[in-house]
Amino acid sequence: MIDFTGRTTTTLPRRWIHGQPRRSNVVDPPLQVHWVDAHTVMLRQSKQLTYEAPFLYLFFGNHTAVLLDTGAVASAEKMPLRRTVDQLIVEWAQQNGDDPALHPAVGEHEYRLVVAHTHGHGDHIGGDAQFAGRPHTTVIGRDLESVTAFFGFTSWPRQTVMFDLGGRVLEITGNPGHHDAALAIYDPWTAFLLTGDTVYPGRLYVNDMAAFVESLDALVTIAESHPVSHVMGCHIEMTTTSRLDYPVGTQYQPDEPPLQMSVEQLREVRDAAHRVKDQPGVHVFDDFAIFNGRCVGGMIRQVARARMNWLRSLLR
Repeated sequence: MIDFTGRTTTTLPRRWIHGQPRRSNVVDPPLQVHWVDAHTVMLRQSKQLTYEAPFLYLFFGNHTAVLLDTGAVASAEKMPLRRTVDQLIVEWAQQNGDDPALHPAVGEHEYRLVVAHTHGHGDHIGGDAQFAGRPHTTVIGRDLESVTAFFGFTSWPRQTVMFDLGGRVLEITGNPGHHDAALAIYDPWTAFLLTGDTVYPGRLYVNDMAAFVESLDALVTIAESHPVSHVMGCHIEMTTTSRLDYPVGTQYQPDEPPLQMSVEQLREVRDAAHRVKDQPGVHVFDDFAIFNGRCVGGMIRQVARARMNWLRSLLR
């Protein structure tokens, strides 16, 4: 049995694979796989296959692994997510001295996989169908009823529920505002605070500002009452230049900042949201932008910027 008491040492890559120039002949792998520590994996989907390039998280416990999000691409041929996760489970089992029968297609040892979501937007559930029929696997639905029923919420969203992977206990709370069934997850083992699309270095799209502000207040409370190593979202859309993002649709981002954010940056997002909560529209800050409401004008500008970037790439 692995002892998950205490806190591990984590490592994150200096740079993630971030796409290729339009005229490049280099083909990136569909998934970049990075072992954060011996029991935690992060995956990024290729920007050549999806400009969203979402990040996925795989946490191992003694009897259960949880995959958080399945990304933006449904095709198993283009995006072999299930095959990759199966291989990672076998590799983890072998590295930890467990029976290879942990592979769900072999033997009777029931090592469980739960496929959950930070929230239910299409770029986070695209690969769900790949896990249909997989033995010892539960794929949680995207709707609020499915999420609350599976995790046992009785007082959504401010209740914190514990989800035990076998000695590794995740703390899960509601995180609505961007999506009504969004979750925030705190993992004591890595001290990661996972925020989905609520907080990340990019454009924070707000569908319900009152819920968004309340969720940010709750995230800051968690961060101030727990040791947090990194605040971890699911996308990178900013550049390293203050207040400058890559426009929607960008598939080559050579000047990305790190995915991980600090607790201080989390507070900045919280404070900014409070300042603009009564001001619909686009509000740009150093490390993120808040899109409060439909923001039709802001999205038109995003499309125009994307078109200009595409035209410039043709001339290079």
